Amino acid sequence: MKGRRFIYKRVLYYVIISLLALFALIPFFWMLSTSLKETNALTTIPIQWLPEKVSFSAYTELFTVFPFTRSILNSLFISVVGTFISVMSSAMAAYVFGKIEFKGREVLFTFYLATMMIPGNLLMIPNYLTLRSMGLLDSLVGVLLPSFFNAFGTFLLRQNIKSLPNSFIEAAVIDGASRIKVFFKIILPLVKPAVTTVTVLTFMGNWNAYLWPLIVLTSKENMTLTVGLSLLNGQYGTDYNLLMAGAIISIIPMIVVYAFSQKHIEVGFNVGSLK
Repeated sequence: MKGRRFIYKRVLYYVIISLLALFALIPFFWMLSTSLKETNALTTIPIQWLPEKVSFSAYTELFTVFPFTRSILNSLFISVVGTFISVMSSAMAAYVFGKIEFKGREVLFTFYLATMMIPGNLLMIPNYLTLRSMGLLDSLVGVLLPSFFNAFGTFLLRQNIKSLPNSFIEAAVIDGASRIKVFFKIILPLVKPAVTTVTVLTFMGNWNAYLWPLIVLTSKENMTLTVGLSLLNGQYGTDYNLLMAGAIISIIPMIVVYAFSQKHIEVGFNVGSLK
């Protein structure tokens, strides 16, 4: 009886999980279906879940409406460069706060974390004025600068680094390793899951950023993908097949990044774990 009851529970569990997954995938399926429809098929009644005639015209037209390829490259540049600098700065700060003793370290770290309580929208005006005084408006560098600071990434990495045995670092120092070498050769490899987690979260945040690039960037040559997609919403009408085609393309990098790093993300959130 117990074995049969266990089987029933497992089957019920997988059925519920499958239904929830199917429900979550319905919007993505609708996006894909809409992007493959012709314009006159978007408003047909009843709704066509599967296009009668598959058309890739939305994907080809997408690259003629505005510099779509350039927008993708701009988003990739901001996401990759911004993520690399943000993760490295967070890891270095986490190493300092986690393993290097100095007077006032905990107090300084408390103030460092307190910046997480400041809403990001509240800082947009002073950041905008700062970039204007530096002549960095309508530039990718101007979009990148505020993303270099990542208090959450520092907190997550510090918890992992702090749990590492000091004997690893002491042995490396005895062998003549500098702090830089200890950081790159000892610390980073041991907290790889946490670094991967912060990298994925930061990349997704930079890739999906909309409001800040919209404020800073004004020319079509410098616009990011999210800003470019907003141009497809017209005042009197919207080409939904174009919009859905652009949305499908925009989520591909995030799916790829998550697919290659998902095995490290769960481990990265287990703060303090060490094999």
